[in-house]
Amino acid sequence: MSREFRRGGGHPFAIERDRLPRGDDLAHVALVLPSTSAGPLPSPQLGLAPRRGTPRPRSWHVPAVAVPFVDDDLADEFDGRVGHSARWLIELCDFAADLVRRGRVLPAVLPEGPVARWRPVLTGFDAIHHGDLLRRMPAACRAAAGGLPAADVLAVALHRLVDGLVRTRLAEAGVEIGDGWLAALTGEPSFTAAPALTDELAERLDAWHASAAAGAAVRLCFRLSHIDREAGPGLAPGLGGGSGPGGSSGSGGGSSRGGSSSPAGSSGPGGTAGLGGGAGLGGGAGLGGGAGREREAGDDLWLLEFLLQAVDEPSALVTAADIWRDDYAPLRRWTRHPQERLLGGLGRAARLYPDLRAALGVPRPVDMVLDTAEAHAFLSQAAVLEEAGYGVLLPTWWRDRQSLGLALDVRGRDPIVPVLRDEAADLAHLVDYQWGLAIGGEPLTESELTDLAQAKVPLVRLRGRWVHLDPGHLAAGLRFLERGGGSMTAGAALRTVRLLPPEELPLPVTAVGGKGWLADLLGGELDRRLELIDPPVSLAGVLRPYQMRGFSWLAFLDGLGLGACLADDMGLGKTIQLLALLLHRRSGPALLICPLSVLGNWQREAARFAPSLTVTVLHGADRPSPASLAGSDIVLTTYATATRDADELAAVAWDRVVLDEAQHVKNSGSAVAKAVRRFPARVRIALTGTPVENRLAELWSILDFLNPGVLASGHTFRARFAVPIERFGDEEAAARLRHATRPFLLRRVKSDPAVIGDLPDKRAVRHLCSLTTEQATLYRAVLEDMTAHLAESRDKWNKGIVLAAMTKLKQACVHPALLLGDGSPLPGRSGKLERLEEILDGALAEGESVLCFTQFAKFGSMLTPHLAARFGVPVRYLYGGTSRTDRDAMVAAFQDDPRPGIFVLSLKAGGTGINLTAANHVVHVDRWWNPATEAQATDRAFRIGQRRDVRVHTLVCLGTLEERIDRLLADKGVLAERVVGNGEGWLTALDTAELRALVQLAPEAIVD
Repeated sequence: MSREFRRGGGHPFAIERDRLPRGDDLAHVALVLPSTSAGPLPSPQLGLAPRRGTPRPRSWHVPAVAVPFVDDDLADEFDGRVGHSARWLIELCDFAADLVRRGRVLPAVLPEGPVARWRPVLTGFDAIHHGDLLRRMPAACRAAAGGLPAADVLAVALHRLVDGLVRTRLAEAGVEIGDGWLAALTGEPSFTAAPALTDELAERLDAWHASAAAGAAVRLCFRLSHIDREAGPGLAPGLGGGSGPGGSSGSGGGSSRGGSSSPAGSSGPGGTAGLGGGAGLGGGAGLGGGAGREREAGDDLWLLEFLLQAVDEPSALVTAADIWRDDYAPLRRWTRHPQERLLGGLGRAARLYPDLRAALGVPRPVDMVLDTAEAHAFLSQAAVLEEAGYGVLLPTWWRDRQSLGLALDVRGRDPIVPVLRDEAADLAHLVDYQWGLAIGGEPLTESELTDLAQAKVPLVRLRGRWVHLDPGHLAAGLRFLERGGGSMTAGAALRTVRLLPPEELPLPVTAVGGKGWLADLLGGELDRRLELIDPPVSLAGVLRPYQMRGFSWLAFLDGLGLGACLADDMGLGKTIQLLALLLHRRSGPALLICPLSVLGNWQREAARFAPSLTVTVLHGADRPSPASLAGSDIVLTTYATATRDADELAAVAWDRVVLDEAQHVKNSGSAVAKAVRRFPARVRIALTGTPVENRLAELWSILDFLNPGVLASGHTFRARFAVPIERFGDEEAAARLRHATRPFLLRRVKSDPAVIGDLPDKRAVRHLCSLTTEQATLYRAVLEDMTAHLAESRDKWNKGIVLAAMTKLKQACVHPALLLGDGSPLPGRSGKLERLEEILDGALAEGESVLCFTQFAKFGSMLTPHLAARFGVPVRYLYGGTSRTDRDAMVAAFQDDPRPGIFVLSLKAGGTGINLTAANHVVHVDRWWNPATEAQATDRAFRIGQRRDVRVHTLVCLGTLEERIDRLLADKGVLAERVVGNGEGWLTALDTAELRALVQLAPEAIVD
């Protein structure tokens, strides 16, 4: 590539647009490309149809443009797209720039010329990153390499990028070094020298480079801790008195390699092993003590200890005190010269944190004693030291810093108004308010605010622990408090806390206190402090205690006209809580929108629990006009019908609009989400067991439907919450989001102590099944077919080929007849079917019914007659093509049948919205590979109304992709439900090599 680099700001490799060749300036290069008789194959990313013929490598002369760097903007210059190989080059260039920025480079001499070059030093995580780049190198990057191995191609590219960047940085800084070889490091690379001297210089530089790489097996580590006052000022516990920078010899220009000097006068761009003069060993007797100045008696003191740490085993730590005693046994396998490593590391670290120079003034430095201002200065530089490769051990409170925010105290004016009775709540109600500041969601007292205002260092001790406060945020918060308090309506307080754009408040509101229903609503105490309402007398059912709280919570927000999201786990009775609300306050027609699969269930549940309500179904070709339904208490319709009849439904003045399975509107840009937002309503309610499936944008879509603007615009929500939480794991942003959603979202899970007593136990069993010889043969055939297709394809389509093969491999694991589709008989050909029959035989013998879930509707239709003939019990089958009438009749018959039976269900059609508590066994015949989806299916049996323990059986084929992905999901632990998306799309995040590893067949898979 061209070595031209743009000067000034922007990306270090950003291209100069006026230097791009045009027309006749295009060069031609020879490339070896997969070709047929018609010419080179087009890029797979173009999405063109496959070309006939077997591709073979052929050499072609093609026009090319030499550019200094590839970036996303380059595609616009040529009216194209950045391809997979170009993105790899972008990553390589970024890697080179990062190495140079961190000083991970050293000079070198190439004998041919001779020529002076800069080369990278790859250690630790850099070496791992380098290996990953090598593994992922696109084939296109070797098309012009003349048969060079991939490792050589990467080495040449990285060395040239590093060399060019270092020269550019030195030129920008105006650095010119001496004559001869040194001058060649900043200017023209060639220089003149006697061959013998050149060889000796090259040998020494190679040894320097090797030492730098090997020396990274251990690294200097810093540990900061607060010193107890009882230990005495300036006293490091157990280490003796700290001395000032008293005289010790050896701190001059000694080599960081402990006496074997680097080439005279050599200089690098910043701090890899050997660059810059670390202190020599010096000859002081004893430990020498910690470095530092004398402290006043009232100072808070901190101890900054020096240690050595193994890079690949961070738990292997040795203090400097032990190193000077030659007691470094935990590190002997990594280094034989720990004292040199310690001093060399301190010498280099002093470039980044100059205060360390005081430690280099003592013979054998072990630590430094700091005051609070110095401790804060070190904490501020800790990230720079970490980035440079040093270990940094900091107090927990620094890693998990408490945020500064505003606190709002609101108090109702009428002390005799009952607290949290829904009839007492009114958004026009006047409240008194007072602003304050809060740290970590805890309001600060007046005396604490006074102490903060007088603090000279951002590091302050508060309530027995140290906290760090941003001076700018603190000043802005204190200025805001000068406006004092006053009075406003409850609605204005709600908008202030929830709806104000961030620029109208200097800090986010992180704490709400006071007395009255508004304080409890805004502070998230509503569910706990709510005064429960007696259930309606017309409710034909008994509410459990947690359902009473849910109903009272819904009624409270309903009286305020605020939307509510009841997000209880599936099976905890969201239906009866909503019906209780509709009976509690009948103020107009309610439009209830739900999936088709649960339309009949809503009819039955309404007739059972709320027979006095008039229910009308708006579905089917002969459905009535929405305008004629104003007299109904409940109008039931489906999401599809609501979208089709959106104009007519938007013309009705609904009292409430209720979304059941509200995740159907998780995509705010979908047609159904846009349609339901148009329906006018006094109150909107959402019912869902999964308010977030894949992304936080789904939660925003649901809550924005309930109370438009409650979480600001989608763009603001993404910047303020989604990106910090999803991309960077920002716990502070997550806490603010929980605070912002608490008043409108109520979620109880089955593990809650108040809920778990209402449910039986659930036991999960994983059954490892073997493949028959026929299954294994088909499995291998699919793998061979996949390998052949991969050999013909390149780039991102590799994943498509592998994912398509994975579906066939799953089918082979289930049954040969499913993969072949030939209608052949089922018995004796599948290890899974044999295990399924054993499970069914045991359950039916005990008089218990079973749910069998499969994602393959075709296999369900094959399995149903086989099981009916095999066991002689009723076997029902529900799939996507089952009509609503047949579905309702089938579910009712299964629930009412006193005989044990089997219900086969396709996962998509039967995994949500139906009650099948007649069964207490659930079998997942094949895996959907999504914990949330499978849990929803299991919840058909594990829900309110279930009186027996539920056993969940998962069938997994040993030694196949099923076992490997099952293990992968288990490794994700509790994060799986957040990390793994709906369905199997999360697998696309794996690269092709990882996908290949998943699908291989292990020898232990076959037991015929």
